[in-house]
Amino acid sequence: MPTWTLHTEFTFDAAHFIEGYDGKCARMHGHTYKVHISAKSHKLNPSKYLETPDMVCDFNELKWSGSDGQKGGLDHTVLNESIPVATTAERIAEYIHKETKSRIPEEIDLTVTVWETPTSWVEYTDKDV
Repeated sequence: MPTWTLHTEFTFDAAHFIEGYDGKCARMHGHTYKVHISAKSHKLNPSKYLETPDMVCDFNELKWSGSDGQKGGLDHTVLNESIPVATTAERIAEYIHKETKSRIPEEIDLTVTVWETPTSWVEYTDKDV
């Protein structure tokens, strides 16, 4: 069975605090988040940018969260004001995954990895691996 897997990486800068956390992360601070997204499909699809079925999905749809907060992304936002979940790395990855899935064809398997620091990251998928 043919399989295509797209990969993209980008960063965004954002501030946050973890409400209820017993430690310094309870105070407002910022990170340069690094995000890696992989999108795997067994068929090619059209997109809102290309009418013919010649791509897994458009890279633009995978990178939405890296765009400026005033354009619907997360860059240069206060995450506590921008997303409706706790701002732990785990919940940020889950949120990006959920929002990205709503922008791409349903049958695509998506994995989102979010680095909060160069040495600390989380990977999220809604499939058992």
